[in-house]
Amino acid sequence: MSPSPSPDAKGPKLEPLPLHLVDDAVRRALREDLGDAGDVTSGAVIPCETHARGRIVARAAGRLAGLDLATHAFRLLDPECRIAVSRRDGENVAGGETIAAVEGRARALLAAERVALNFLGHLSGIATATAAYVHATQEHKARISCTRKTTPGLRALEKYAVRAGGGVNHRFGLYDGILIKDNHIAAAGGVSAALKAARANAGHMVKIEIEIETLDQLDEALTVGVDAVLLDNMSLADLKEAVRRVSGRAHIEASGGVSLDNVAAIAATGVDLISVGRITHSAPALDLALDFGIA
Repeated sequence: MSPSPSPDAKGPKLEPLPLHLVDDAVRRALREDLGDAGDVTSGAVIPCETHARGRIVARAAGRLAGLDLATHAFRLLDPECRIAVSRRDGENVAGGETIAAVEGRARALLAAERVALNFLGHLSGIATATAAYVHATQEHKARISCTRKTTPGLRALEKYAVRAGGGVNHRFGLYDGILIKDNHIAAAGGVSAALKAARANAGHMVKIEIEIETLDQLDEALTVGVDAVLLDNMSLADLKEAVRRVSGRAHIEASGGVSLDNVAAIAATGVDLISVGRITHSAPALDLALDFGIA
């Protein structure tokens, strides 16, 4: 895998996660891990006055995301700890490279270690996977997008990781955009009926997208009018024809069966967006470790 050297080449500038999201996620994770008794292992074997220093090290190359969550975990358990971050989210890191150094109370650092590395490894894995898709399509206009196939409770964080990898975000939930899918079409009585009902009920700020499986459905949608079409599991030939028929009248998204083996060919058809569920639901975590020593 070769991550793109420019994480925001096709997307907006990477903005940091809001503090309230970081704080809430990290506190929930620490409560889950520490429970009511705290780290009984460290409490049993390490004197409370012991100080230590550690280095977060990448064991493999990848794209970083989640540093704010990792550092927040350490600071919540030891507000006086010292952290020196040498890399930032959205940057590529080499295997063996130090990402950050932390120094503070040994018990606190060890209690925060797994939560810090879980967030950083998981989100960096998503960023790394996204960067690979962005790199594969860099010769084309198509942008790589995530989907709603995210870990429950972590959607905002995982979508941030997609942005760190150079991708862009699809809707965040059912509440911020109308996406008419095949089951909606079946329940509504067809493409035209679904689109007309959506237009009649949508606010003036709400975009309407419809999932299309055939070129005949596409023609019907274009006749009624739509903001975006999601071309689901279409062949490359049909994608090219769909782009020709749309001719700028709607935003074109390709989805279904996308992999690193075919994403460049899909992008070459001229679509505007390629949504990839596996960059969030199947990305392996980036291998990271905390190398520890007594201060």
